[in-house]
Amino acid sequence: MSKKIEGKVALVTGSGRGIGRAVALKLAGEGARVVVNDLDKDVAYAVVDEIRAAGGQATACEGSVTAPDFSERFIKTAVDTYQGIDIIVNNAGYTWDNVIQKMTDEQWYAMMDCHLTAPFRVLRAAQPVIRALSRAEAAEGREVFRKIVNISSVAGTGGNAGQANYSTAKAGIIGLTKTLSKEWGRLKVNVNCVAYGIITTRLTEATTVASTVKIEGRDIKVGVSPEILDIVKAGIPLGRPGTDVEAAGAVYLFCIPESDYVSGQVLVCGGGLNGV
Repeated sequence: MSKKIEGKVALVTGSGRGIGRAVALKLAGEGARVVVNDLDKDVAYAVVDEIRAAGGQATACEGSVTAPDFSERFIKTAVDTYQGIDIIVNNAGYTWDNVIQKMTDEQWYAMMDCHLTAPFRVLRAAQPVIRALSRAEAAEGREVFRKIVNISSVAGTGGNAGQANYSTAKAGIIGLTKTLSKEWGRLKVNVNCVAYGIITTRLTEATTVASTVKIEGRDIKVGVSPEILDIVKAGIPLGRPGTDVEAAGAVYLFCIPESDYVSGQVLVCGGGLNGV
């Protein structure tokens, strides 16, 4: 059976764990050559090894998406290794919550930098490469579509108490998506967005013990109390949070040829949950 994205070059930020890892594995399993990224070098290369062990192709570009030099390195890795760019998934992210009166400037800008500025920089760095490829293909009389999938959240579409920073950044990525769908249509680029509901990852798993992870040198709280998670589950029409594999499936829909005439759209992947 032929694979729908055979030979395509896919770049996925934050793909060492969780949803990003599932996206990288899904795209690789469908024939894409993947550039894996994660803050943790060992985790990034573990995913590369997993893809290669399954017969796929992958390379790594480790480091923080918020670093000033990251976007150029990321794009250069794809071009130097695979001579092109076909798919970009801006997935990297985390939450750092507080009510607005207690939220610091550091918390605010951390979410803006990760969820909005970093994708902007990646796409800005990719534009000259995509433009050159598109022009060459047009000169040959070929119509080749490329895919950008930005990741938002139902917190970005409807807001969420305690997440003024995260919700604002995730609303902003929708604006970036819709703008680039207009700017890049002439380049045959489909720019779309997936807004997640509750997806089970290390950030959202049920826990009764206070737990943190180290992100950008900060101790970030992870996990959700079972009581709160039960309340959230009750509002999900399908009755449960989604899995990382299901989350990856939503991204995949925007990467295949069947979506070549779909652009500027926001797909909510939330089991029927449209707000939190």
